[in-house]
Amino acid sequence: MRVCGVDDAGRGPVIGPLVIAGITIEEKKIEELRSLGVKDSKMLIASTRTRLSKEIPSVVDDCHVIELEAQELDRIVNRAPKFQRLNLLEAKVMAQVIEKLKPDVAYVDSSDIRTDRFKNNILYCLTFTPRIVSEHKADINYAVVSAASIVAKVRRDSRIDELKREYGEIGSGYAHDPATARFLRDYYSEHGDFPPIVRRSWKTLRNIVADLAQTSLVW
Repeated sequence: MRVCGVDDAGRGPVIGPLVIAGITIEEKKIEELRSLGVKDSKMLIASTRTRLSKEIPSVVDDCHVIELEAQELDRIVNRAPKFQRLNLLEAKVMAQVIEKLKPDVAYVDSSDIRTDRFKNNILYCLTFTPRIVSEHKADINYAVVSAASIVAKVRRDSRIDELKREYGEIGSGYAHDPATARFLRDYYSEHGDFPPIVRRSWKTLRNIVADLAQTSLVW
């Protein structure tokens, strides 16, 4: 039986792509995958994630990664129903990954508080009907999802490193990161706009513009 795991990296940041990765493996080989030491990517240091990302392909049967750039995220998020924007998008893209890998069973880390709704949104986008196991913390509970989370995280980190070489220090891309906040404020102050690598639909940017405008009025 072919088993698949799917997870994302970069759902929340204001800078950089959202990455969704999936791996597929024969059920009898899952213990071999587990023996590598795969865990939820957030529980691993960067060097361990990088090492595992190189070892995982030698154990799994296939891997598929989809990157959604900031401009594409904005376009989709702005058109989707208010309370299901990113959830619907992730379900659709996870379905694309599953469609490519063609598993018998797919384990997915649900981004929707209602896991059954997330599962049904995925199934609606598929041309075949695998068994979908949609759970919160699937990246902790299932080795196949842990492996996918590592692949996704390493790919996103690689993309962030590329952006740093182009734009300088941008931090992690998360709004709560002081380096990211400083980059966004400085860039807007200098150019009067944000670079194309940012997600304009995020409230973070509106807050920065408002704060800068307020500061200007004070001075």
